Amino acid sequence: MKIAIIGTGYVGLVTGTCFAETGNHVVCVDNNPEKLSKLQNKEITIYEPGLEVLFQRNIQQKRLEFTGDLKSAVQSSEFIFLCLPTPQGEDGSADLKYILGVADDLGKIFETAGGDAQQKIIINKSTVPVGTSKLVFEAIKKHNVKNFDVVSNPEFLREGFAVEDFMKPDRIVIGTKTRYAAERMKALYEPFVRQGNPIIEMDTASAEVTKYAANAYLAMRITYMNELANFCTKVGADVDLIRKGMGSDSRIGKRFLFPGIGYGGSCFPKDVNALIKTSIDFGSEIRLLTVVDQVNKKQKEVLVNKILKYYDNNIKGKHFAVWGLAFKPNTDDMREAPSVVIIKKLLSQGASVTAYDPAANETAKFDLGTTITYADNEYGALENADALLVLTEWNEFRNPDFGIIKAKLKQPIIFDGRNIFDPAKMRELKFTYFGIGRKPVLPTEGSKK
Repeated sequence: MKIAIIGTGYVGLVTGTCFAETGNHVVCVDNNPEKLSKLQNKEITIYEPGLEVLFQRNIQQKRLEFTGDLKSAVQSSEFIFLCLPTPQGEDGSADLKYILGVADDLGKIFETAGGDAQQKIIINKSTVPVGTSKLVFEAIKKHNVKNFDVVSNPEFLREGFAVEDFMKPDRIVIGTKTRYAAERMKALYEPFVRQGNPIIEMDTASAEVTKYAANAYLAMRITYMNELANFCTKVGADVDLIRKGMGSDSRIGKRFLFPGIGYGGSCFPKDVNALIKTSIDFGSEIRLLTVVDQVNKKQKEVLVNKILKYYDNNIKGKHFAVWGLAFKPNTDDMREAPSVVIIKKLLSQGASVTAYDPAANETAKFDLGTTITYADNEYGALENADALLVLTEWNEFRNPDFGIIKAKLKQPIIFDGRNIFDPAKMRELKFTYFGIGRKPVLPTEGSKK
């Protein structure tokens, strides 16, 4: 099958590469000359485990190519995926200017082809508010185009596991109003659901809401656990034990019950706010999500508050080591990363920071620039630091050499924003330790200064 992918961001590049892996011919379109040049020179432009092997293989097999020529790409393709950004507007809504702009361009291209053109299927892969498929349809139809369908096919890719999620999806959601488009989409996705995972057909509005509903619900679970962790801190309970007790209930399950320093990334913050805005616009505000968003913003300051409390509200001149900058492990994505909020708060109080992230050192510079120092490895970040802050739960941080940590820090103090270390072990190794929703491990002697 012939596929055009419009937009080579995170979703577009993963989608295009994975479709090529099943034997399709995929042409990816982008209007960013610098990015396009890298892709055409076989340079992958995002960090995603497992993607580069597929990327290089399918370029080599000439199943995956990149171009800036929208017209040639869509004229030769049956399936046209819109994988375009929908940035959050000032009012919280999703900005559709890129999607509707491309839809208008498609209409003009199809119009010139006349009535004998091949039936085209335009697929919204971007996360978009309810009603977007209708707007895309109207933007194309106004050019007197008839041979096309518009489908809503939301992505459910977890950064760090995107290749696995695409190749072995839990489900495929197809929103369409025509039998033809539904059958063609099912044929396209058939290689990915051979183990029996469902392809769920629905109308476009329901498909659009499904994506927002799923992300908002997961954000709500994380937020609930963060609120519960803060409560545990007050009453002396251990949120990890509570999490295990909750997760063993089959009605609840074990996933997304880990407390921390707030969610970030390209999806949860933007999607929660977009659903809030849409619900208000339609006169049915989802008030629970308004609280979720407020709590998440506040949660990003919890670790800073612990630090300030320990140092008697005076960290001027203190130097902190930070492990982890990306919003989650296995990605270099810094969008809405809690680390940015935390580090900026520390800097505003007169502290300094040296940070290390296995993938995000470079992307972090967009938000933090030269206000901090970047280390080449986790132990290099510890030099002359008063304490270590763990802000992203990369696997390589889970079992470090605590002897090196203790030797390099001025004092053995850890503020663990992801609860990756065992408090009992911290006590045994004589560290001062603060987690989220856990009893702190405090020194029996020594000074904070």
